[in-house]
Amino acid sequence: MMRGFREDIETVRRRDPAARSSVEIVLAYSGLHAIWAHRLAHFLWCHGSRVSARVLSQLARFFTGVEIHPGARIGRRFFIDHGMGVVIGETAKIGDDVTLYHGVTLGGISLNRGRRHPELGDRVTVGAGAKILGNIKIGADSKVGANAVVVRSAPKNSIVVGFPGHGCFDRELVRIEESLY
Repeated sequence: MMRGFREDIETVRRRDPAARSSVEIVLAYSGLHAIWAHRLAHFLWCHGSRVSARVLSQLARFFTGVEIHPGARIGRRFFIDHGMGVVIGETAKIGDDVTLYHGVTLGGISLNRGRRHPELGDRVTVGAGAKILGNIKIGADSKVGANAVVVRSAPKNSIVVGFPGHGCFDRELVRIEESLY
């Protein structure tokens, strides 16, 4: 468990050039606090304490501005930068090394009790304000541009931009600066 905490702190340090020290990261990074609260809430959810899990996730939402349903499955080295307004639904699945910026929604568009939220592959980056909606998949190593609204799946190595989100699937043809994310 402590290894996971250290890995989370190192993830913030690697992905945020403004992170100055481990103490600052632990005390001042609301995205990290939301992730830690989610891990505990998810444990409770998976072990039958669903009301406790929901209460914990609501407390985390109040303190961090990040809403993560305790049923969401999140991989390792997950990073939420400037997390205010991030929403992650119950059946969302997030791979390893994923980065979300503020205002991102991984939401459902169905009343179906089954899978209704997106799945993000490993190493996906989602820009500020993007909305990824429904039971769709964003493939590994993809980028979703700021304020995109995505309602269709995208293969690995995609760049998805616009409203509705459309893909530029050949990274050799499209060059987008990392600074846009």
